[in-house]
Amino acid sequence: MIQALLLDLDGTLINNDPLHYQAWQEILLRYDLKINRDFYQQRISGKLNPDIVKDLLPQLSLRESQDFIAEKEANYRTLAKNIQLLAGLEKLIDWAKKRNIKLALVTNAPRKNTRFILELLKLETTFDRVVLGEDVAIGKPDPTPYRVALEQLELAPNEAIAFEDSPSGIRSAVGAGLFTVGIASTHLQTTCMKSGQN
Repeated sequence: MIQALLLDLDGTLINNDPLHYQAWQEILLRYDLKINRDFYQQRISGKLNPDIVKDLLPQLSLRESQDFIAEKEANYRTLAKNIQLLAGLEKLIDWAKKRNIKLALVTNAPRKNTRFILELLKLETTFDRVVLGEDVAIGKPDPTPYRVALEQLELAPNEAIAFEDSPSGIRSAVGAGLFTVGIASTHLQTTCMKSGQN
């Protein structure tokens, strides 16, 4: 029996992928890096910021990398001020609450962005657990964030369903043994993956 729904944030609760893409495009131009959607999907989407910067701008010092990330995310938050929940999410949350099904947010999004979006959408008290990639040993696509969420909820993988939009997020959830629903907010088609599938 399903006891919890585990949801990603970016691209799953909200369609903010175009805003992240724009923010990355703008800031990377300073380094003469012109990116397109394919590049963004393959090298940026769903990954942790420090890993992205290490990959794309290995010449930056730790401090420069931190400043770069802070500026990029501040620009994103400015762009995201009018963001709304994806269609159907409010009904899903209400459905879960009425049935005492727990909700967890499992995201690679930085803490400031997560807090900003939850406050903006008035979801600060919606989730029973919030697991951030930066707070665990390793973020998505590793299964650790979802395993931590399950441990905190005291549930087995077959007692929860994960909702994800990015390939790295889907790999993370499936790797943790979760039945995973792919949200097509940023892709051409929906993907459904059951535990154990590749």
